Amino acid sequence: GILSIEQLISRVGVIGVTLMALLSGFGAVNCPYTYMSYFLRNVTDADILALERRLLQTMDMIVSKKKRIAVAHRTMFQRGEVHNKPTGFWGMIKSVTTSVPGSENLSLIQQEVDALEELSRQLFLETADLHATKERIEYSKTFQGKYFNFLGYFFSIYCVWKIFMATINIVFDRVGKTDPVTRGIEITVNYLGIQFDVKFWSQHISFILVGIIIVTSIRGLLITLTKFFYAISSSKSSNVIVLLLAQIMGMYFVSSVLLIRMSMPLEYRTIITEVLGEL
Repeated sequence: GILSIEQLISRVGVIGVTLMALLSGFGAVNCPYTYMSYFLRNVTDADILALERRLLQTMDMIVSKKKRIAVAHRTMFQRGEVHNKPTGFWGMIKSVTTSVPGSENLSLIQQEVDALEELSRQLFLETADLHATKERIEYSKTFQGKYFNFLGYFFSIYCVWKIFMATINIVFDRVGKTDPVTRGIEITVNYLGIQFDVKFWSQHISFILVGIIIVTSIRGLLITLTKFFYAISSSKSSNVIVLLLAQIMGMYFVSSVLLIRMSMPLEYRTIITEVLGEL
């Protein structure tokens, strides 16, 4: 029926799996881009110093122009104190149409200040980006940076392989009968020719792998959603955001259970399928 568990989970799973696909796609692109040294541009100390010098020169120009504006305002104020300001309609027209000799064009200077302030903001952001890139270059030279660099290459190849296999499975409507851990152990045992209890160890390794997948995926989801909610949250929208987070976590958990079946041995996969229905 319409209200059966299978029908409800199938509809919730569509949204949850789509959310997982979006987050996985973002992570598959962002993680290698962040940690692989291949994507790092070469930044030297000379580049940073040159940009900081331009930023300081721009700030000095802003200060000098604001000083000119302040001096012009003080001069106008003093002249207004010495010379009585014209009153009446014709006096206002005269004050607008006539200019005091030696006075500054304040509107033009203010436009220059606004343009320089915008330039200083852009220079500051670019300087911060160069410093961050320099820190990433220094980090990539450490042991942990080299480790993450290797993982970046490994998971990039793994991601391409998963896309290729998923495309083949969709086109030919194939369903895997063996989980990746069991398959990998069988290939290793047959290649090396060693005595190994594949069934016993595949169960334990599969459950450890499933636990790692659940913990890391939910942690990544919470970190991503927290950054997003911090950007849009306010005192009025806090309750709505908490409700939305609870809905997303529920859909994400159901979708994780649906997709994790492929990482489990066949007998345990059958148990989950009996509970959730033939999805």
